[in-house]
Amino acid sequence: MPDSGYPWPIETTRLDNGLRVVVSEDRTAPAVAVNLWYDVGSRHEPAGQTGFAHLFEHLMFEGSVNVAKTEHMKLVQGAGGSLNATTNPDRTNYFETVPAEHLELAFWLEADRMGGLVPALTQETLDNQREVVKNERRQRYENVPYGDAWLRLLPMLYPPGHPYHHATIGSMADLNAADLATFQDFHRTYYAPNNAVLTVVGDARAEEVVALAERYFGAIPPRADIPAAPDGHTVAAAGEPVREVVTADVPAPRVYLAHRTHPFGSPGYDVVTVLATVLGSGRGSRLYQRLADGERIAQPDLVGAYGVDLAHAPAPLIATATARPGVTAERLEAGLAEVVDELASVPVTATELDRARALLTTAWWRQMSTVDGRADTLSRYATQFGDPARAAERLPAWLAVTAEQIAEVAAEVLAPRDRAVLRYLPKEDA
Repeated sequence: MPDSGYPWPIETTRLDNGLRVVVSEDRTAPAVAVNLWYDVGSRHEPAGQTGFAHLFEHLMFEGSVNVAKTEHMKLVQGAGGSLNATTNPDRTNYFETVPAEHLELAFWLEADRMGGLVPALTQETLDNQREVVKNERRQRYENVPYGDAWLRLLPMLYPPGHPYHHATIGSMADLNAADLATFQDFHRTYYAPNNAVLTVVGDARAEEVVALAERYFGAIPPRADIPAAPDGHTVAAAGEPVREVVTADVPAPRVYLAHRTHPFGSPGYDVVTVLATVLGSGRGSRLYQRLADGERIAQPDLVGAYGVDLAHAPAPLIATATARPGVTAERLEAGLAEVVDELASVPVTATELDRARALLTTAWWRQMSTVDGRADTLSRYATQFGDPARAAERLPAWLAVTAEQIAEVAAEVLAPRDRAVLRYLPKEDA
């Protein structure tokens, strides 16, 4: 594979209403991926409106002016396609992959819910989806061992008022308190063509895509006063570790060590990405070799490290391990911290660096091997960095990271004095 990171053509157009249209033609198979990124996530939510962006991920499948409730899904799947949506702190993403002859259907559906959801949104639909989100919170966060770790780590890493302070799932109290008009206003504010990127990858010509975009999206008016998210790039160092101990119905002690690093897309975060791979990706990583194979204090399948790719503030790096039977949380934390701290003083070897580069290269091309993976990547770079072609920078940037850079960044961002430590203890241990 070429090292360019993106060897396919990219064409970008902006409609008069501000909608950015990105097309990457690929005639390999008669399929197209349609990917729509809205620049709204939980970081945009003001106090009292947490969880709104995620709730709209649900509401957007509940009908619009010309599409009945649940019909969006039925029409796409009936045409042989697949679809879904996701929300994170930075954005909300809606996507379909369909046979190429059904590209126009996907455009019609997405345009109808961009421009026509508010008139179709009813109190009954809102109440129903609030209950769905409540159940999702219970199933994914509250009733799963260690499931609320992310909810706890975010406020430990980011202070009140910071755009990343609260999780995307939001507050049930906020969702319950808001009325229908408040939700309608949220959609009018953020679900506008000038706040979106529409990407098509696959068996379609750029001229065809732009013409269809103009036909279906062109008449949707822009929003002139979309509020900017709060600036979160500066976060004061704590000066001492922030610590929380949770006693819960969990099978074994678990420890999370978390640090704020650099924003996704920055040179510093490229180094963090390679660092995290050396530290905690797979059986060849330092954490696995030391804690699972060597000292045998961590469960082999429950030890690792990863970065969270957030673009608008210092992004988190999280290292975690779950104890083997008989190992205390204190012993586990000490071993985890020792391996993390050594990144600044024990040089990464050529073998470790080669392994990390191979893993990241494989992961990148796995993402790029599908039309839907490429479409999501191009939408991301257009939304977050203003140019989808900048996707080609990422893989070469990872491959250029050196052992010296890893040591320097580790010393800069992984200091124990600026660490968030989250411990889980089984109830019987407490």
